[in-house]
Amino acid sequence: MTRYLCLAYGLLAYGGFLVAALALVGFIGDFGLPKTVNAGGEVDGLFALAVNSCLILLFGLQHSLMARPGFKQWLAEFLPPAAERPTFILATALMLGLLFLLWQPIPADIWVAEGIAGGLLTAGFWLGWLIVGLAAGLTSHLEFTGLGQVLRAFRHRRVRRPQATGPRPFETRSLYRFVRHPMYTGLLMTFWLTPRMTVGQLLFAAGMTGYLLIGLRFEEQDLERRYGRRYRAYQRRVPALIPRPAASLSGREANRPVVQTRSCPARGPRQARADCYAPGTRGPRTGPTSSALTGGGRRAREDS
Repeated sequence: MTRYLCLAYGLLAYGGFLVAALALVGFIGDFGLPKTVNAGGEVDGLFALAVNSCLILLFGLQHSLMARPGFKQWLAEFLPPAAERPTFILATALMLGLLFLLWQPIPADIWVAEGIAGGLLTAGFWLGWLIVGLAAGLTSHLEFTGLGQVLRAFRHRRVRRPQATGPRPFETRSLYRFVRHPMYTGLLMTFWLTPRMTVGQLLFAAGMTGYLLIGLRFEEQDLERRYGRRYRAYQRRVPALIPRPAASLSGREANRPVVQTRSCPARGPRQARADCYAPGTRGPRTGPTSSALTGGGRRAREDS
């Protein structure tokens, strides 16, 4: 694939991502589109349930399969490194487009909130999208969409695969001091915080929530393998999805050396005691401190 062809491919994928992302906001929020999660024609309830369940399953399979290391290795046999991430982004955008096109609304109401309650739910919906945008920005928007890789390849003629460059530095900032997966937190807010919940939207929210929780488990395993003790220490300090005040790490705490849970002998061979100390410290490891990255700042994930 030539540099110019790779650049055109990356721009196409980026354009598809922007269109799909904006359409997703309108689709879930039930506005601005001729067909949304709650509007666009009605069919038999059982038929709609079957079609919509298959669409959610197809989206989850595509997204999860293409994010697996084995699939990436297979894809690397056919594409240059710079085109791998845009391929994932473009495939996800196309799958979302298919879901929007074929979705069958089931408009029976489960709840309808008005007044202050409705306003709070609507505010929570938009807050969720704000969190998603901030989380994507912390991972580097261009890298997240694959456009950054394509532009570097166009300028420098070569982009190395993540396996060749090694994992990014393990760090945390901003939202990742409160939850390990802020993008998932924001998406869950957009799924569930709505002033009008219908049967169709409940099916969408439940299906996508199930997919996110399954994907979260695989992502956690990948990060544990990549960062080992450091990520496990982060897991003990910071919740996955729902923030708690005590989980916030100061910048100083977040950069302390990672600890080990075993105790250090007061006496014994010098090397045995030294092994219990964190690199660059003078004392034993006495408590769980960690630095963190589930993708934030410069996030340690290749996809999501």
